[in-house]
Amino acid sequence: MTLEESRTAPSRRTRGVSPFGVLMAVFGLVLVYLVIPNAGPVLRASQAGKGTPGVFTARERSCIRHPGHEACTLRGAFRSDDGSVERPTVALYGSGKGLREGGTARARDVGRSGTVYLRDASHEWIMNVLLLVAGGLLIFVGLRRLPARAGRRAGSPVEDE
Repeated sequence: MTLEESRTAPSRRTRGVSPFGVLMAVFGLVLVYLVIPNAGPVLRASQAGKGTPGVFTARERSCIRHPGHEACTLRGAFRSDDGSVERPTVALYGSGKGLREGGTARARDVGRSGTVYLRDASHEWIMNVLLLVAGGLLIFVGLRRLPARAGRRAGSPVEDE
């Protein structure tokens, strides 16, 4: 094989995984690790009527204001309708518009630690699916083997055959 042929011949060799690829894969694994434990409760919360019905009583409302947006969190207690579940310190997912300290709202416990949900279906699952897909893509792209370059860099030594 001549020098010219070796420069233009397609290479079938592949390089290993790059350090950046490993970093991407690790970040993807972290995303997947964070999403998976909450998958069950998030799926139950996405379906109206799932979980243990009860009443949430607000004790504290804390808000953060951003330009053009305000995000509020309500903390309080949850008691199931049949009295079998009492959770003294939980957050209400979904802000409960208009709910103030001392107010109550119909809620449901879907088994997520520290959080109860309003009666309506939650859309939290959308973000969880997006994070799971992003994590999977980072793992896939990060761990794929890169093809070796067909040509050589200028100034690199050429092996004799």
